[in-house]
Amino acid sequence: MKRNLALFEFPFNLGLTKKEHEIEPGVRKLPDWLKELRFHERISPAHIYRLGAPNYTMNFDKETGVKNPDQIIEYAKKQSEIILNNFDKNTFNIILGGDCSILIGTAIALKKLGNFGLFYLDGHTDYILPKLSPSGGAAGMDLAIVCGLGHEKLTNIDNQKPYFLEENIFCVGNAETDDEEYVGEIINSKINYFDLYELRKNGFRKTSEDFLKLIDEKNLDGFFIHFDVDVLNDKIMPCVDSRMEDGIDYENLKEILQPLIHNEKCFGIEITILDPDYDQNGEYTLPFIENLIKIINNED
Repeated sequence: MKRNLALFEFPFNLGLTKKEHEIEPGVRKLPDWLKELRFHERISPAHIYRLGAPNYTMNFDKETGVKNPDQIIEYAKKQSEIILNNFDKNTFNIILGGDCSILIGTAIALKKLGNFGLFYLDGHTDYILPKLSPSGGAAGMDLAIVCGLGHEKLTNIDNQKPYFLEENIFCVGNAETDDEEYVGEIINSKINYFDLYELRKNGFRKTSEDFLKLIDEKNLDGFFIHFDVDVLNDKIMPCVDSRMEDGIDYENLKEILQPLIHNEKCFGIEITILDPDYDQNGEYTLPFIENLIKIINNED
């Protein structure tokens, strides 16, 4: 990586609904877990910033149809402020969740900085309205929210709606393709959509290159990468909230991320949903770190 690195820790988990056996979703432990496994030390960021998260709750709000909306909104505002206060165009930003709802705070910051694209790499689309969500968790609706779908309280924070334009988004890697109503939402949007099977057909590197062409053709100010680790095959990354059997491998991930991360217009990447509670000896996280560092360092 030729640019300086900044690391942001956002250990927020209120966008997820806890499982019956859980006290709370363990994704909030990810930044500390990666630090314990020497990720921070090995990438050697110039700066590390952290925003502590509120205590976990599961308060369903009838008005928005989402759990914990007030905490999500408050956190997103603070998160956006931290990102903006520490913005440097010559820095590549690595953002650690937390759950996928942390995209909202970053999206607000980017909207205030200009017109940005989004490469949404995820094993799910997360593009649904609350009426289709069985859990009410914002982490399963975050792509819809940042596109302006949903209640104004969440979609129009600081009067910035929409945070991203749908036509400037690639949604890549969804493996939950058997639910027609779920998939229909994104198919009927303006988002450039490649489910897991279309991704393989189009080519991993080519899909990223197609996205970069869009960024250049539209002369966007930059773009951001959302990376939910549940897009990885369950055999190499089972420690996630919503497991899907199929997914990409680390070679595929390298083909996707290397052209994006090393493009000068890339603002950064967020990493979400890896739950240390399901990987207590590091069996899956350690190979993940190795492969991610190779991608960041542009190593073969």
